[in-house]
Amino acid sequence: MRDNGNVTSIVIIGGGPGGYEAALVAAQLGAEVTVVDCDGLGGASVLTDCVPSKTLIATAEVMTTFDSSYEELGIIVADDTPPEKEAARVHGVDLGQVNRRVKRLALAQSHDITASVTRAGGRVLRGRGRLEQERAMDGGRKVTVTAADGTAETLTADAVLIATGAHPREVPDALPDGERILNWTQVYDLEELPEELIVVGSGVTGAEFAGAYQALGSKVTLVSSRDRVLPGEDPDAAAVLEDVFRRRGMNVMARSRATAAERVGDRVEVTLADGRVITGSHCLMAVGSIPNTAGMGLEEAGVRLKDSGHVWTDKVSRTSAPGVYAAGDCTGVFALASVAAMQGRIAMYHFLGDAVAPLNLKTVSANVFTDPEIATVGYSQADVDAGRIDARVLKLPLLRNPRAKMQDIRDGFVKLVCRPGTGIVVGGVVVAPRASELIHPISIAVDNNLTVEQIANTFTVYPSLSGSIAEVARQLHSRRTD
Repeated sequence: MRDNGNVTSIVIIGGGPGGYEAALVAAQLGAEVTVVDCDGLGGASVLTDCVPSKTLIATAEVMTTFDSSYEELGIIVADDTPPEKEAARVHGVDLGQVNRRVKRLALAQSHDITASVTRAGGRVLRGRGRLEQERAMDGGRKVTVTAADGTAETLTADAVLIATGAHPREVPDALPDGERILNWTQVYDLEELPEELIVVGSGVTGAEFAGAYQALGSKVTLVSSRDRVLPGEDPDAAAVLEDVFRRRGMNVMARSRATAAERVGDRVEVTLADGRVITGSHCLMAVGSIPNTAGMGLEEAGVRLKDSGHVWTDKVSRTSAPGVYAAGDCTGVFALASVAAMQGRIAMYHFLGDAVAPLNLKTVSANVFTDPEIATVGYSQADVDAGRIDARVLKLPLLRNPRAKMQDIRDGFVKLVCRPGTGIVVGGVVVAPRASELIHPISIAVDNNLTVEQIANTFTVYPSLSGSIAEVARQLHSRRTD
């Protein structure tokens, strides 16, 4: 119960990016903060999703970069293993060692976050939170926290933030067993590299894992129910990635919906909707996620849920219930750690009376951590094609970039979207190694309404991949009156 005088109290249910970033802001603004979490601060993003997957991908990236370029770059590999007259290459990977590093880094990051929240003055309470329908005498919201041993504690707060994230969606006839049929939270328990991996789902998660395991040495089959990989991404970018996947030996099965996966001894049989059956040593199910909103008393407490189970929020993270906010994957707004963190910060700024700007998804930069990476920001090619915005689009292949030639980068491009007449940059796509870094100047341009002229007249390093951004801007600027 509260006994805090005039200090505002906040209870945050969920310790992922939305929750812990909100806790840091609230504590900085003088609130009394309690974070209720059952798994460890950082949430799925740190413990089972973003941090672990990108750590795994880091190993895969090194192998791919070396294997694809060392001969062109003149590097001699002293290795007698391959047959005579065949090029030497990296043999493989100790997946057990890779996964132990993955888990170690994820746990260390979680501990660092916990220490940051604690240093800021926040309290971390281990357990599961439930929002109560009954209000306190002073109008505060009540949250019941149940620990693993069944003991319960009731907290009362001026405001509650729901930041409970999401979990992998399951197909009833393809339930994970943690050994041969896996979801993306279970792959880090593998000690040996899958010989033949079937990845079901060609969205961001499926594409990232398919590319990573192929680079690590698995024979990968990617099953896509749509007509291409990454159906939600820029079509030019998706086409580049799919071409790279196929060129490196991946079996990409388009328009092939998986309906079941069954373990048969040390094999897995995946049945497709048209009756075909494909087999592999392992199967990774990457078919979306479900918000963690069930059994929390949300609807009974007046929190409106969408048909999907996601929490409805406005642009300052308010729910339909007074004094209750929500952030992160449980809202279904944009499944990115950066968006979750921004939603959480906005919620606290708004409730605690600080200056705040509503969430603007058109300034969000996102990245697909494949090889090459795909980074996007702002309005897309689809927006232009559908007439949602009047804009001009120009794409420049990286093959023309001198630094790309030096590094033997053969795939990728830079694309800018700008308004006709004014030349204001409203979107961009980068397909390249480290596209996640290269998108930042375009994000700054979008967020600050910069023009292609301003980008074109800004110095870039020569030679550099970022030089292509300036070159696209120069070409758009010169054609503005066309």
